[in-house]
Amino acid sequence: MATSSSRSNISYHVRSASFPSTSNPTTLRVEAQLNNIQTYATPTEETICNGLSSLEDLYTSIDELLNLPETQQALSHPQRKKWVDELLDGSVRILDIYGSIRDLVSQIKENDRDLQSALRRRKGDLSMESNIAKYNSFQKKMKKEAKRLIASLKQIESKIADSMLLDVDHHISMVIQVLREASEMSISIFQYLLSFLIVPVSKPKTTKWLLVSKFIIKGEVAHKNQIKNLEVLESSIEGIENGLEGVFRILVRTRASLLNTISFY
Repeated sequence: MATSSSRSNISYHVRSASFPSTSNPTTLRVEAQLNNIQTYATPTEETICNGLSSLEDLYTSIDELLNLPETQQALSHPQRKKWVDELLDGSVRILDIYGSIRDLVSQIKENDRDLQSALRRRKGDLSMESNIAKYNSFQKKMKKEAKRLIASLKQIESKIADSMLLDVDHHISMVIQVLREASEMSISIFQYLLSFLIVPVSKPKTTKWLLVSKFIIKGEVAHKNQIKNLEVLESSIEGIENGLEGVFRILVRTRASLLNTISFY
């Protein structure tokens, strides 16, 4: 669900519940971050990087929440093991898909650089056609893999939505709710990123992000423009890679904090 704003391409995540005003500062900060994370109808490098940065900040606060004494004590109770196991299972699934996304983005950068090198060398039409064909073949495989990952993310999202909280106290309910909503937000941003990678293949003129689906070498100007487009793509990929790396580190740390609670059983 989204609310309108002065910028029609922005939608805001709307939460179904709020934490009591008596909650500790860490809890309130997490709630504020959940409420403020934005998604955009039109993907750009900037909006993707902003989303990843917000996600990193959110999980940093969640890690602090998990390490609060009252949280550690509550989650370490044997009766809570079911919920901790559920959260750990969800974190493994998200990290697994996250690793695939990182690999895909890395492959995009590698193929981009290979084609840049081929364009600069200009060793002959046959060699150029071979490199272009290789690049276009990778684009098709990348698009297929991105769609597969989106489908996997939707399955995880559906599983989270179907899960119910029963017979748990307020603090545990709040912690589990936060982690579920954070997982849903992660899934949303990852889907957004993958859609961002797919769209330019079929609609290269709709964004500055340009994956060249066809190369027709006609003169020096066209040649230089193609190299420039690939340089822009590489720069965009590097910005996204940096954002992905920050999120990966905090996701691993959050999982470690959850695992620490098991040692108390």
